[in-house]
Amino acid sequence: MVFCVQVVDSRIDGSVTMGNRGMEELIPLVNKLQDAFSTIGQSYNLDLPQIAVVGGQSAGKSSVLENFVGRDFLPRGSGIVTRRPLVLQLVSAIEYAEFLHCRGKLFLDFQEVRQEIEAETTRLTGPNKGLSPVPINLRVYSPHVLNLTLVDLPGITKVPVGDQPADIEYQVRDMIMQFICRENCLVLAVTPANTDLANSDALKLAKDVDPQGQRTIGVITKLDLMDEGTDARHILENRLLPLRRGYIGLVNRSQKDIDGKKGIEAALAAERRFFLTHPAYRHMADRMGTPHLQKVLNQQLTNHIRDSLPAFRSRLQGQLLALDKEVEDYKHFKAHDPERKTKALLLLIQKFSADFEKHIEGSGHLVDTEELSGGARINRIFHERFPFELVKMEFDERELRREISYAIRNIHGIRTGLFTPDQAFEAIVKKQIVKLKGPCVKCVDMVIQELIATVRQCTAMLGSFPRLREETEKIVTTHIRERESHAKEQVLLLIDVQVAYINTNHEDFIGFANAQHRSTHTNKKRLAGNQVIRKGWLTINNISIMKGGAKEYWFILTAESLSWFKDDEEKEKKYMLPLDNLKLRDVEKSFMSSKYAYAIFNTEQRNVYKDYKFLELACGCQEELDSWKASLLRAGVYPEKVDGECGGSSDSFTMDPQLERQVETIRNLVDSYMDIVYRAIRDLLPKTLMHLIINNVKEYVGSDLLVQIYSLTEKSVLMDESPEQERRREEVLRTHSALKEALAIIGDISTSTCSTPLPPPVDSSWLHGANPILTQVTPTPHHYPGNTHHTVRLAPSIHR
Repeated sequence: MVFCVQVVDSRIDGSVTMGNRGMEELIPLVNKLQDAFSTIGQSYNLDLPQIAVVGGQSAGKSSVLENFVGRDFLPRGSGIVTRRPLVLQLVSAIEYAEFLHCRGKLFLDFQEVRQEIEAETTRLTGPNKGLSPVPINLRVYSPHVLNLTLVDLPGITKVPVGDQPADIEYQVRDMIMQFICRENCLVLAVTPANTDLANSDALKLAKDVDPQGQRTIGVITKLDLMDEGTDARHILENRLLPLRRGYIGLVNRSQKDIDGKKGIEAALAAERRFFLTHPAYRHMADRMGTPHLQKVLNQQLTNHIRDSLPAFRSRLQGQLLALDKEVEDYKHFKAHDPERKTKALLLLIQKFSADFEKHIEGSGHLVDTEELSGGARINRIFHERFPFELVKMEFDERELRREISYAIRNIHGIRTGLFTPDQAFEAIVKKQIVKLKGPCVKCVDMVIQELIATVRQCTAMLGSFPRLREETEKIVTTHIRERESHAKEQVLLLIDVQVAYINTNHEDFIGFANAQHRSTHTNKKRLAGNQVIRKGWLTINNISIMKGGAKEYWFILTAESLSWFKDDEEKEKKYMLPLDNLKLRDVEKSFMSSKYAYAIFNTEQRNVYKDYKFLELACGCQEELDSWKASLLRAGVYPEKVDGECGGSSDSFTMDPQLERQVETIRNLVDSYMDIVYRAIRDLLPKTLMHLIINNVKEYVGSDLLVQIYSLTEKSVLMDESPEQERRREEVLRTHSALKEALAIIGDISTSTCSTPLPPPVDSSWLHGANPILTQVTPTPHHYPGNTHHTVRLAPSIHR
């Protein structure tokens, strides 16, 4: 982690002037905090501020930076550095420089640093004063600085030069705003003394992002270049165009000084002599110059660190608390201890067994509120999916009657039978019962899939031990597959048992006497009264645009009707549709639609609703669609059978009235007996699967799994941790230790530093276009950097 905080070195007469005593005591503690977190390789920074230097072209911004660093390293005379932001990070270490774009290359000569800045600027912007918002990142290491981030931003300009775009002014402004709008950015608004301060673009930009003036410091440069007989005393005393933090004056090196290789130390000494000897500034010399500016910045950084500590401490304490339980498990960890491995293996298998049973039985303490899982999904298979698969096999009426007719005539042979042959009934019924094998086997497959998915979900907690997880899944899945084979044999046996003996004495069988008077749809539903089966929202898709388009309604399905209302308060009923002669068919999901739909229609070609032959109803997901279909099945609304009713078959025939009556009788008998078989299979299949698969697997996982694990020859490697888990354990222990150390260090910081209160607000209405008129200067206890006690009273038309 790199803390972006540092004071700068101001060397005057060979000495280093640090900021203030609080900062001197703070920095070693901050360095300790940095060292504590560097051991865990994470960036727990205090979000310390960077300092952005804002000003017009040739305002002296680069000189301010060079004075901070104590080295000449910025390009001069060509405006190159102003075409891209320069993010300068100062780090206290042996002296050298490094660029982010050529990491690893060390620059020991600062003339090479200057050349690299020029080359990198030209590479991205071209040689003709082009502009780019991509910053150049430069890190300077020096024993004379503390960690601090400085940003030299492009100078504010209004007239494009060379190949600069016509909107150069707005591009530069946007670039500057990206930096200074951050709350932790201290703004140095640099204005040369030989220009009109009231028109300072730097101060106006600072006011836009810092209207209260809490992080803006005015910097007046080039005081030595003012016309003879003039000075900036009223500005520096904060009496003209006052700022909350006031102004600090600087004296830059002239171009002649730079060309003459005048050093930074000599320049700072000359700056000091200038303020001490100038009649307008000598009374405030101790509050002017680069050393004082550094002190002010240091104090600002100290204040920010102190202000950040409470929130930072709370965050660290929360992280420490979150890691305590995990650390307790790791504290006495021994990777190669056989006793530990044996105990851990036993506990993990026991936990897996308990989790598996909870997922099946639904007694888990962590309830999934997003989707069905485990036992709930199996329950849905038993009571929604499987009954739906059975009813989907509803007889193809035309084909069934043809089969019955052939069976009757083949049994009678050459003679014309006077009575309905029971052999025809038995042959047809057996053929229909055999068809149930498909849905039953499919139900077994669906249950097996859910069990295997549940096993994989439960083994996720073994992820730290990949070999153990792999073997556990393999053993349990193999057992499930073995039970699957046995269960399918038993399920097919159930069907064979039904085929073996057709019980025409069953109490619910209508018999031959009643079959002749029974309607084919009498047994459609066996619900008591007009029972409500389901309620919910559905969208009617096929209403025309002229009548309002697709719209959502509240539907209620009962044993006799399907009704829909305006909303779920059920006060305004839109329509009630009787269920007689209704069927449903699937509707293909369109490419653009996110809905899943099905259609309801009348088998007698009647309109189901107003002028509509069918209603297309849509829901939000496939699971909801299947659930509505299952509910409609309970109410006797069956799926449509695609039976090719186009006629013209080579087997078509015309039955005589006597044969037609016999076919109708057999048809009613088949319908009655198959209803008995359906109910028996719907009841027996879930019981069979629970006994042969689900309960058996639960018992196996609870008792035999551990034995199987211990019987493996390579069990010693089962508890080998994954590399990820090993890294995680080490990281947790390091982080926990670093957090404890950091909290102790923060306690030292809190008691070792003190902060300076922010100066009170001043009138800054001049930044909004007013022309200040100085009327009276009154000494008032008004504090700003330098403790100058002056304020300004403006004319009533300006000062409010």
